[in-house]
Amino acid sequence: MLASGSVMHLRRGAYLRVQPDEAPADLALAHLVATHHLIRTEHCFSHHSAALLHGLALSRTDFRPSLYQATPPHGAGSSPVTRHTPLPPVEDRATVAGLPATTLGRTVWDCLTSMKAPDALVVADAALSAGLTVDELASRARRGGRGHARALATLRYADDGAESAPESICRYRLLRAGFPVPTTQVRVPTRLGVFWGDLGWPEWKVLVEYDGRIKYDARPAETFMAEKRRHDALVEEGWGVTHVTNDDLRVPGAFESRMRQALPPAATLGMRPRRELRW
Repeated sequence: MLASGSVMHLRRGAYLRVQPDEAPADLALAHLVATHHLIRTEHCFSHHSAALLHGLALSRTDFRPSLYQATPPHGAGSSPVTRHTPLPPVEDRATVAGLPATTLGRTVWDCLTSMKAPDALVVADAALSAGLTVDELASRARRGGRGHARALATLRYADDGAESAPESICRYRLLRAGFPVPTTQVRVPTRLGVFWGDLGWPEWKVLVEYDGRIKYDARPAETFMAEKRRHDALVEEGWGVTHVTNDDLRVPGAFESRMRQALPPAATLGMRPRRELRW
């Protein structure tokens, strides 16, 4: 079964029957379940692993479980698990999806203080969308600790209007480059009804729309025509629309260059990169 690819080896004694088109997030969750049953010391999943359990968006799927445990790890060398000590206080721990994990607030704070800025912003956006407040997170900064300054810098730009990780990444790229702070979920009335743009600047009637492949997978022809009618209706109202794909984001500087051209010169005059978001 391993040779045929119908089964995947997760950890010692733990295997997963792989379904066709298995989602990466489901594979990562399977790794967490296998790890939980193998670790004998008291523990709770943390950082990106806890974010996955809480259902938060992530910019990338990491199959290496991250957790806190009560005792320091024994031995040296490579390990399939990232371990942190000591265990967080009881109030920062919970049972999530049947597994021990850090609470939502502690999870997001750990991500903010340890992840790279774009990845941290994705998690922060998703957490605010899930109901966590900026004040709840900012209160943790008063305790100090490593990374709290950069966590606050990222938190300053978090927005509950982002509906996916790519939307957060688009906004991060604009913010880092120094563009005016864009608005998320921009409301645009048209002859076809009210549409909502992913992000943009209402004062200049400029929208940024992220187009993922999955949107066109089920009914590509119908979806394409619906998107064309939507685009035409937005343009008729005087809006400029820039469509962005994952391939666009892979080219350094290409997305930012397109947006400079899409915005009026007054919008980008004197623009300076936000250095607090460059880590």
